[in-house]
Amino acid sequence: MKHFAIPLASLLALAACTTAEKEVPVAIRIANATPAVTVTARGETTPVGTPNADAADDPAIWRNAVNPTASLIVGTDKKAGLYVYGLDGKTRDFLDAGRVNNVDLRDGVAIGGQSGILVVASDRNDVANAKLALFRLDSATAKVTALGKVDAGAGEAYGVCMYKAPEATYAFIVLKDGTIHQVALDASGATPTGRIVRTMKLGTQSEGCAVDDRTGILYVAEEDVGLWRFDARATGSTTPTKIAVADGKNLVMDAEGVAIAPIGEKDGYVLVSSQGDNAYVVYNMRDDSYVGRFRVVDGAIGGSEETDGIELMLGDFGPAWPGGLFIAQDGHNAAAAQNFKLVAWDDIVRALGLPL
Repeated sequence: MKHFAIPLASLLALAACTTAEKEVPVAIRIANATPAVTVTARGETTPVGTPNADAADDPAIWRNAVNPTASLIVGTDKKAGLYVYGLDGKTRDFLDAGRVNNVDLRDGVAIGGQSGILVVASDRNDVANAKLALFRLDSATAKVTALGKVDAGAGEAYGVCMYKAPEATYAFIVLKDGTIHQVALDASGATPTGRIVRTMKLGTQSEGCAVDDRTGILYVAEEDVGLWRFDARATGSTTPTKIAVADGKNLVMDAEGVAIAPIGEKDGYVLVSSQGDNAYVVYNMRDDSYVGRFRVVDGAIGGSEETDGIELMLGDFGPAWPGGLFIAQDGHNAAAAQNFKLVAWDDIVRALGLPL
């Protein structure tokens, strides 16, 4: 992406011409935002199959604890289906699942009488009636198999994240209007079932979410407003707490993907895609305080821009990602279709000056 110097007077004049931040050119949003440190990607996936479209959207990570280099990435082409990639970025599998938007997974879930990796995607094939599409990921073959769909309420499916609680495995489906349903999943039988156990609500369009299984906290991004947290427990309060405002400085709307870096028993960081200025914002879980911002810029591998979904998992992923793996959807992948960029968590930690 080419960047041009713009005189300050022009920046201010252009900024004053609009009351909607989405209409302000990216160069101006970057100029107005809090400065961000930079990192480069160490890897990338092959592009999704849908060209010339906003298609790649959201990734999920399965870490192979025995052989970290054999870990897998699941990513959505929201026009076509699910991809499975190796850490080398090569496509290992593709399943035609239609319009699946966001995706998450959990290991150690009962699937058809066996413990396995359950993958859940928000299904938008029927925009009037949200569904959750369930899949099994075979870690040995890197293949995904469709298990079935469960109803998730009236409205357009958008975001999804999973929560593995002591009593059940849940999926939170975020509808486009900000409604959030918590769905108890059961994939142990021949056909999966789901039951909405409670509903929460944000005021406007929302999508990205992530759950901290340790603490039972759900994080949700309301695109033009900011970042919120809820009690993820099925018996918990449905009242949200605001963590950060999309103020055009630290967090520039759209606030999109959400990911977490759990450290210790309850500490760590929450990351949000600041799509409006091609950055990612980090907040401290302990007190919701702002930590810093970073961008993934061009290096040996291209950078990432206009990111929708993000994912982060700490731990050893082999020599390239010894401390953890951060993945960002890239909305502008040069002349190719969109893909996902792979960044070492260690690089982010060093760039932001976080404790090692």
